[in-house]
Amino acid sequence: MAIASLDAVVASNNPDVDRVTDFLSNLLVELDSAIEPSSPNPHLKMILHLMRSHSEGRIVSPSSLVAAAGVPYATATRKLTEVEAAGLIDRRARTRTGKSHSLHPSASLLDGFSQLADRIDRLARQSFDLAGPTPETTDYYFGGSYQPGRAAIAPPRALPEPLKLSGGLRILVHGDPTFMVMEGLKRQFEQIVGTTIHQRAFSIDRLREEALRNAERPKSRYDLIAVDLPWVGEFVEKGVIRPLDGVMNVARLDPADFHTAGWRAAHWDGRPYGVPSQTTPELMFYRKDWFANEGLEPPTTTDAVIAAARHLHDPQRGRYGVAWNAARGTALGHTFMMTCGAFGQPIIDMPEIAGGYDTDSLAKGGFTPTLNTDRALAAADYLMQLLDYSPPDILSMSWYERVRPYGAGHVAMAYGYTLLAPYFELNENSPAHGNTGYLPHPHGPTGSPIAPVGGYVLCVPANLAEDRIDDTVEALVTFTSPGAQKLYAQNGSRTEPRYSVGADPEVRRLSPIFGLLDQMSWRDELQFWPRPPIPQVSQIIDLCGRELHDMLRGIVTPRNALDRVQSEAEKILKSKVT
Repeated sequence: MAIASLDAVVASNNPDVDRVTDFLSNLLVELDSAIEPSSPNPHLKMILHLMRSHSEGRIVSPSSLVAAAGVPYATATRKLTEVEAAGLIDRRARTRTGKSHSLHPSASLLDGFSQLADRIDRLARQSFDLAGPTPETTDYYFGGSYQPGRAAIAPPRALPEPLKLSGGLRILVHGDPTFMVMEGLKRQFEQIVGTTIHQRAFSIDRLREEALRNAERPKSRYDLIAVDLPWVGEFVEKGVIRPLDGVMNVARLDPADFHTAGWRAAHWDGRPYGVPSQTTPELMFYRKDWFANEGLEPPTTTDAVIAAARHLHDPQRGRYGVAWNAARGTALGHTFMMTCGAFGQPIIDMPEIAGGYDTDSLAKGGFTPTLNTDRALAAADYLMQLLDYSPPDILSMSWYERVRPYGAGHVAMAYGYTLLAPYFELNENSPAHGNTGYLPHPHGPTGSPIAPVGGYVLCVPANLAEDRIDDTVEALVTFTSPGAQKLYAQNGSRTEPRYSVGADPEVRRLSPIFGLLDQMSWRDELQFWPRPPIPQVSQIIDLCGRELHDMLRGIVTPRNALDRVQSEAEKILKSKVT
């Protein structure tokens, strides 16, 4: 998919802090011009100028902040000293001599202003009766805002020292909406880390190829690379990425704050190799209004999906029952694995444990594929049934194509990652806007509700030059911090790696997805075993995607397709990873 088509997704959502900053700035202008005599408030004017510049990624020098105070130079200089003495401003050297500085909001100012923004928003709603009471305001008065983890997360602060990376920070990513949000915030993050940022984005298959090609170079072209969760084992075994505990104190990341499935999926043989940048389960999107109008219950089982799709499928009116990944290759391969998971069948003979299957021993190898079992056959038969109630171009439909017709109002249900939800959640003209329900994967008779975890972890390349590692680690901590993750959410992302971000009241107001992800995590529905990150998984994904595409086209029967997949997968698992 062309990256340019994601532009609509990365439009700003007017975060509370920015909104209140603008409100206070405009209010000061009105007060200064409407009431005489009046006294200027240089402290507040400087703070507002600093906060706005920080949000917009503009450099603030001492002289520009003095000019923003609106009082004579000598008075403004004295007021600036007072603000710095109060611990509200951080200075960062802009040159090696240290004679030139840039000014940035301190952690204390960012935290305090974030809390102020929330209080002003509540006061405005209370005083002017804006939209009546909300669940958030009710929680505030009955103690919800005092619960652990419910305090608003402050925006990310500038690093005390700028990163010293020759040529700037270089990142290899996937061209999806969340990483495009990061690209849209590039100027702001350049101010935070103190260096230029160069982000290169590829489609999923080309991203893997470029990461493997980069590993063959004497020195990495990238400081950080985004790794799809199923690739972790392969990239470790091939020496593409290095273990985090060898280059940093992992405790700095606050591992307990990450969703359990997302954090565990970043490990191989007990060691962490990446930091979750996106945790985005694949869910079932469904049109709540269509289901309500027809008296249908949300489809929690595969049988219910087929029944609802049959009922709502009306090609003569341009309406179709369900959209999903059926394109040949990688897209369909992922779909089949996750559908097997919905029927309780992993693709290899993993030990069963409470809540799923054991992924801790994957590095030991020696597994046998389980791709032609009765449960796998039931999953394949389910895909064949879906075919009857899908759009006519379903066999070429992949990651983005399945969500487009859903957002356009042509499809009743769609399997999709939460990162794709901005296509209709941020588009008020979409018929699905405000009318979408979210469910874990509907399960088969032998399965249980699960939400297969997808997304990317940011990793340090194994061949990164040693003199770049320390600063790269600082960037890694910054980009995956709660403040950064909250900023992504406020600007359109619908991925959520951290519990604290999902519990943030400002984030909760953006989308029902954030609260649902936390609930699914606590219920242990977020799972990554349907796509186990064994070194050969990419080959098996491609194999499934080719053979089952022939099945969907009617060239082979489901049983024959699975027998062929099983036979080839056995050879793949016995072969050496190269």
